[in-house]
Amino acid sequence: MKCARSVFFLSALLLGTLHLSASAQSNNQKNKLQQVLQSKELRVCIWPDYYGITFRNPKTKTLTGIDIDISIELEKELGVKVKYVDSSFPELIDNLLKNKCDIAMHAVGVTPPRKAKLEFSQAYLRSDIYAITTKSNEAIQTWQDIDKPGRIIAVQDGTLMVSIMQNSLKSAKLLVVTPPLTREQEVESGRADAFMTDFPYSRRMLETTDWARVVGPSKPFNLTDYAYAVAPGEPEFLARINSFIDKMKKDGRLKTIATKHKLDPIVVTN
Repeated sequence: MKCARSVFFLSALLLGTLHLSASAQSNNQKNKLQQVLQSKELRVCIWPDYYGITFRNPKTKTLTGIDIDISIELEKELGVKVKYVDSSFPELIDNLLKNKCDIAMHAVGVTPPRKAKLEFSQAYLRSDIYAITTKSNEAIQTWQDIDKPGRIIAVQDGTLMVSIMQNSLKSAKLLVVTPPLTREQEVESGRADAFMTDFPYSRRMLETTDWARVVGPSKPFNLTDYAYAVAPGEPEFLARINSFIDKMKKDGRLKTIATKHKLDPIVVTN
C-alpha cells in the first residue's frame, strides 16, 4: 500500500514538474513582439549625449531629439509604455544581446561589424562624416587639409568613425579618444587638429560652442545609413518596426519630426 502511494506521489510530482517546465519553456518561446505587447513595456536603449537624436539636457534632465519623438509615436502604435535605458555605442551590442533593452533607438550607423551581430530596421537617416576644428586653426581650411603629415585627427571610441578613419587616413595620425576624455577637449586644447563626427553632432557643436568650425567633404566621403537595431532572431518584431517606419515615412510624420530637429537634410523618406 505504501509502495503504491509512493508511486502515485512520485508520478504526481513528476507530472507537476513537467508541467512547470513546459510552462517555463512556453514563456521562453514567446517572441519579442509578444513579450512587448503582453508586458505593455518597450525598453528603448538610447545614448543620452547624442544632440538632436536622444539628448538629455544636463540642467533640466529632459530628453529631446528625433528618436525621442519617434519612440513616443512607436509607443502609441504598439499601445505600450516606453522605458528608456541609458546606453552608448560601445555598449550597444552587449545591451541588445543580453536583453537589457528591446531596441536601440539612437541613430545607429549600419556597419558590417554591427550587422554581423545585430539586425537593423530600414534606414531613416543617412549622414556623411564632418570634421570639427577650431576657428583659430589655420592649418585645416578644407577637407583636403585633414590627411596631411603632422595632423592629429581624433575620433570617439566605439563610434563608426574609428574604422572609417583607420581605413582612410594615410598621413595624419589617428587619436582614438576614450572617456573620461572627450573629442571636444582634445581639439579645443590644441592636442588634436580636428575630430570627426556626423551631421547631427556637427549641429551641436555649431549651436552650443563659440569656438567650433565645421569642415565638410567637397563630395560624398562615407555616407552611412542610420537605423534602429535589435537582437537577431526576432523577425516578427523587426517586421513590426519596419511597418511603423514605413507608415511614418508615407504619412509625413518622419519628415516633420526631422525638420523640427533640423535634421531634414539627412532624412530618408523613401
